[in-house]
Amino acid sequence: MYRSHTNGELRISNINQEVTLCGWVQKKRDLGAMTFVDLRDRYGITQLVFSDTQSELTANLGREFVIQITGKVAERQSKNNNIPTGEIEIIVSTLIVLNKSKTPPFTIEDVSDGGEELRMQYRYLDLRRNPLRKNLELRHRLSIEVRKYLDSLNFLEIETPYLIKSTPEGARDFVVPSRMNAGQFYALPQSPQTFKQLLMVSGYDRYYQIVRCFRDEDLRADRQPEFTQIDCEMAFVTQEDILQTFEALMVHLFQVTKGIDFDSFPRM
Repeated sequence: MYRSHTNGELRISNINQEVTLCGWVQKKRDLGAMTFVDLRDRYGITQLVFSDTQSELTANLGREFVIQITGKVAERQSKNNNIPTGEIEIIVSTLIVLNKSKTPPFTIEDVSDGGEELRMQYRYLDLRRNPLRKNLELRHRLSIEVRKYLDSLNFLEIETPYLIKSTPEGARDFVVPSRMNAGQFYALPQSPQTFKQLLMVSGYDRYYQIVRCFRDEDLRADRQPEFTQIDCEMAFVTQEDILQTFEALMVHLFQVTKGIDFDSFPRM
């Protein structure tokens, strides 16, 4: 393993432990007698301390360099209550530069100085920022909770094909040419509608999947060429059964992911 801990893991209880960390250089502060480096990964930030005798280690260290350090955990004199690791720092003994970096075209901060087009051009840098990481973590958590909830109601998650025959839907299909059958094409599904109906008549009375869908239509605020939906189908139920099932799903998701409780679910 390249590291013994993550950059959001160490606490006051880890003092005097020898640790190895890896990550990206968030910022460097050279105060002459010592140099401080904030080391970042997706778990958090840990402060590193280099003495003046280690200036050769940090002299050429730039933002977004990927490094590995080994050192001893110490209590910080000036604590930072804004981060979970704010009570400790690492007195560095060795440093290895795993990968150098050019100066990024915008700051890797919660509020960046880069415009949207620039950040999209360098998306791999933009994804290092906390707001995007938190969005992906929320999406991940939602997917897990959807699966847990529907599984508790005896739904089966069943994958359906992506390469299908074109079917009448509300938009145009994206088509994929067939190498084996010249002049013929597959369509990418606008929804798994046909397949979930097949599943119902096959006896799979509760189906779902978190599925990618494709629609070749003009872009609008509420229309994208590809998107992900929670796709479900039920048999032997009434309209009220369906409404109650998925109202309860929404209540569950808000409760476990955002801590928001609904007394009642409004209906149109």
